[in-house]
Amino acid sequence: MSLRRPAKDQPVSFEFNDLSLEAANLILAKYPEGKQQSAVMALLYIAQKQNNNWIPLAAMKYIAKFLDMPYIKVYEVATFYTMYNLAPVGKYFVQVCTTTPCMIRGAYKLIEACKEKISDNECELSNDKSCSWMEVECLGACVNAPMMQINDDYYEDLDKQKTLDILDKILNGETPKPGSYRGRVNNEPENNRKTLMDLKNA
Repeated sequence: MSLRRPAKDQPVSFEFNDLSLEAANLILAKYPEGKQQSAVMALLYIAQKQNNNWIPLAAMKYIAKFLDMPYIKVYEVATFYTMYNLAPVGKYFVQVCTTTPCMIRGAYKLIEACKEKISDNECELSNDKSCSWMEVECLGACVNAPMMQINDDYYEDLDKQKTLDILDKILNGETPKPGSYRGRVNNEPENNRKTLMDLKNA
């Protein structure tokens, strides 16, 4: 589960920067007059992205005023959906899928890598406060298991060593290439296999 309790340390204020404001207005323009409150989930995501992957209470209050809706309704949405983080998770937020397909193919080796490189406990910031990790349910990339998501990117077909290499890069401020780490394009069969008979005879 994501962090469901708001952080104890909260910023006093929040407002969209120019890029976020532009994105928010583009989204609002898609809704009919009087229906702008339906954009609350998208605006929460914009606020989270602007604020290093978490949403402070000040941002919820700002969005409530922005959409002319009660603050409690924004708070209810932010605290219900697990993709919204209510406390700092770091610049790099690592989510490791441990649902059955990933588990069978070694997801807990990825967890070991996260414990070695980031922190012993999930939802705990690394020493430099730049990164945290957590277990999550299915991220929808079962064919390329095991996998993890870092911010908006998927890293697939992993093992422990590949995970350690990826984590080393993000902790050094680099951006590792997303996608398959066994050379697959998307979720195509390996070795150009096209049928189950190809698999049987491989």
